[in-house]
Amino acid sequence: MMKLNLTIQRKAVLDIVQHADDHPTAADVMDRLRSNGYAFAYGTVYNSLRYLTEAGLVKELKLGEAASRYDARTEDHHHIVCMRCGRVDEVTTELPAQWLGEAAQETNYHVHHASVVLEGVCGACSALSNE
Repeated sequence: MMKLNLTIQRKAVLDIVQHADDHPTAADVMDRLRSNGYAFAYGTVYNSLRYLTEAGLVKELKLGEAASRYDARTEDHHHIVCMRCGRVDEVTTELPAQWLGEAAQETNYHVHHASVVLEGVCGACSALSNE
């Protein structure tokens, strides 16, 4: 296990991700840092996010979008993405063991981790289209 070296910059980035409820992108983190009075370079933010991911303090989410998003919840869980507005929410429902077993049998893999991304239309967007 790596020894943590939380510089001022890394701690500030971690605080932003930990207090976010929307799985921010690196650009979102940068904007929030600026609004909090920090003036870090983009490279510093990206490097801090990479360090925090490698240290296991945040999770990098690749949800089929151009930019990765970051999540301070590092335990296994899944995500659902709104196909209209891009909102991302967490799904804590566990995958059925039978499904994982069938996937392992079909592919001859030993499954160590599963991450599912569901796509749909969020309640707010559904309400707009029903008006």
